[in-house]
Amino acid sequence: MPAFPASPASLNVIALIGAESTGKTVLAQALAERLARETGLSVAWVPEVLREWCEREGRTPRAEEQLGIAQAQQRRLERAAAEHDLVVADTTPLMTAVYSELLFDDRSLHAMALDFQRRCAATLLTALDLPWVADGHQRDGPQVRAPVDRLVRGLLLAHGLSWSVVRGEGEARVDCAVDALSPWLRTLPTPRAGLFTRLREREAAQPAWRWACEDCDDPQCEHALRASAGRGAP
Repeated sequence: MPAFPASPASLNVIALIGAESTGKTVLAQALAERLARETGLSVAWVPEVLREWCEREGRTPRAEEQLGIAQAQQRRLERAAAEHDLVVADTTPLMTAVYSELLFDDRSLHAMALDFQRRCAATLLTALDLPWVADGHQRDGPQVRAPVDRLVRGLLLAHGLSWSVVRGEGEARVDCAVDALSPWLRTLPTPRAGLFTRLREREAAQPAWRWACEDCDDPQCEHALRASAGRGAP
């Protein structure tokens, strides 16, 4: 059983969501490995059901097949959460719902997908800063990444769900994910403290933060631009 079992209303799931070819699978595996190694917790990563479906069927799903894929993804994540301390999800039903809207103008999966997303402990959105790479039947092309990203952000915003953007390449992307998760991770009972020791050491090494806006004369500064707009500058 998990060291801190989830209640029926919440899951110990770190949800990775984002457009195609933004490194979700690689990040999910690397993040799960690091968290397991440095916290001593039982950590699982759960792969994407859609990928397996496309490889098995040799095509992408039709509109009426989307619900079954979303439900299978949810069941797989719930089982893993019941058996592990932490679960890193390669994706969640939210991405199936987004693609159903984008490809089929079908919003019927929104409610179930958002309900599941609310139960996740944390949501990480992968940035569009990696090059697009073809991947068989599953990927539509680089032109869909920005529309998918907009739909994901729009759904999260409209329903009051918080998220953190993860960017960078390789280990820097994993570091970014750990940084985003660290406030929540620090609240968990962990057999090891290596991860948190390194986080504290890195924070201590950062230069002291200083409020600089009073001395700023950068014409492109956001604060300066807002001030100019307030004075009616052209």
